[in-house]
Amino acid sequence: MLLPLLPLASLASALSDKVLSPRTIPTPIVDFQVAQPPPLPADAKQCTVQLLERTFGNSFGDPEIIQYTPPTDCGAPGTWAGVSLNWTATSNGTQFDRLSSISFHNVEIWRTSTPEPSLNGIIWTFLKDVSRYVPLFAKPGPLILDLDNIVDPNLGLTGEYDVRLSATFFASDEQHPPAKTADAIIPISNLSPNLANHASVPPSFSLNQTFPTNTVQAFAELYASGNGNEEFWYFNAADQFFFDLPPLTTFPRGPFREVRLLVDGQVAGVAYPYPVFFTGAIVPPAWRPITSYGALDLPTYYVDLTPFVPILANGQPHNLTLDVVSGESNHTINDNWFVSGNVQVITDPSGKQTTGNITHYDVSPFGQSSSSASLGSNGDINITVQASRSLTIEADVKSGSGRTTHVVWQQDLTYSNTQFYLDNFNVQNVVQSSTGRSSSKHDGQTVVQDTFSFPMEIDFLGVQNGSICFFDHSYNRDLLPGPLIIGTTIAERQLANGSLISLPNGSATGEGSNNNTFSYSDLAGNTFTRSVNASRNVILLDQQGGSLSPVQSSTSTSAQVEGWAARLLGGKQDVFSPPHA
Repeated sequence: MLLPLLPLASLASALSDKVLSPRTIPTPIVDFQVAQPPPLPADAKQCTVQLLERTFGNSFGDPEIIQYTPPTDCGAPGTWAGVSLNWTATSNGTQFDRLSSISFHNVEIWRTSTPEPSLNGIIWTFLKDVSRYVPLFAKPGPLILDLDNIVDPNLGLTGEYDVRLSATFFASDEQHPPAKTADAIIPISNLSPNLANHASVPPSFSLNQTFPTNTVQAFAELYASGNGNEEFWYFNAADQFFFDLPPLTTFPRGPFREVRLLVDGQVAGVAYPYPVFFTGAIVPPAWRPITSYGALDLPTYYVDLTPFVPILANGQPHNLTLDVVSGESNHTINDNWFVSGNVQVITDPSGKQTTGNITHYDVSPFGQSSSSASLGSNGDINITVQASRSLTIEADVKSGSGRTTHVVWQQDLTYSNTQFYLDNFNVQNVVQSSTGRSSSKHDGQTVVQDTFSFPMEIDFLGVQNGSICFFDHSYNRDLLPGPLIIGTTIAERQLANGSLISLPNGSATGEGSNNNTFSYSDLAGNTFTRSVNASRNVILLDQQGGSLSPVQSSTSTSAQVEGWAARLLGGKQDVFSPPHA
């Protein structure tokens, strides 16, 4: 049962009568994202290796780089039943949330972000199942943790991030067989030896890669997240109506975004991204101590590249391109998105070259999109953008062993976004929906399936010296990424609201509430559910269940002397608490 959020009307009334006073308690906030524990065998032998420890202060362009060596205490490298990463970090002061990524052998394996610290400190831990990257952990090589941070008291930024990263290896045995793994993992990255391996777009990012000639299956995983003027991409107004809005209301280029993967210039697959709210988004109190879904583990997207295998397996370099496009007539976006990816390859044991051909290609370079608007007599403006995409690619893939497989890859995706600018633009509301189904069948058997629904509503109210915002967003996804990764079903709904009010001394104060209902199941029979609610930094309800449910411990925290660095809509001036000179 969800507990009621702080009503917007009550917040507005309270804030008009008084300024909220900071309250002090000398304990750190325990921040967390609602997610399932890694579905790894708890009764298997486990070996944990500390990978790195680093305090990220002024760390722009200065990632932590380690030379990794595979452990052997839990079996020969590559024979593990699974591998998980443990990220534990602390911080105190005032700081923006910071995007971070982990790259391994030039393959991005985790994109995350930091919660914003408080003056008395925060701590958070996240466990991530990285078993699909076992081939990378089976060999020595460089691991890069990138966390660009700036510490400058003159800018009001005092928070450093102290990060500890460890890996746990689960030994295989008769009860716990080795994890299914690819024969090769090919990066789609900038291949940098000393910087983050994602690329900034626009413009589009391309590189040439050569695939094994005996490749018979290939599955791409894509990372993509909006940054800068694209962080709140779902608020961006269609170019056709952008100049009907007051300055600093929002950015242009419309709200629709499509992530594309191209092979030798041909669209191979696309993704409609899930909108992740980072913890400094719009009203930071809404995301403390519970972050938005995806903030600590951004979702990834999957494309079956097997229809292109007859081309990719010819022994020649092939161009792989990632970009992000809009629904505008020129398909351009603002600066910027960070993108990367990898291709998990399965080879034929014969070692002989794969042949075949693409038999059907029905893919347009861009999807369909439209925009419309209505203007009320009172000056209210409603803008609606709609988009859709359908594609089908078929191929016959003949392995060196002589087997011919007919592959059909299809996607059907729809998108809608309506923006409401009301009450002399003091109210900005967005209602957005992304839904779709991607599927791949090999000789009629489903190999990839991704059915998703990402509804979102944001109600933003400008009040005297501040703002109040309500969020209602969901992540509903039935995902089978391929034959190497277990199929999962996740349903998450998050209701959050918060206030942010500027004080005469240049500081800011506010309050927030956050309610979550989450369920997880997978094809191995694992289950997990969680209902957890917080208000004013205090956990009011936390109920967990299912086969993956851990022994619960108290995560209650209380209000503190706050430290915020809020990023506002439309490029408005950032708000800090406490104030800076």
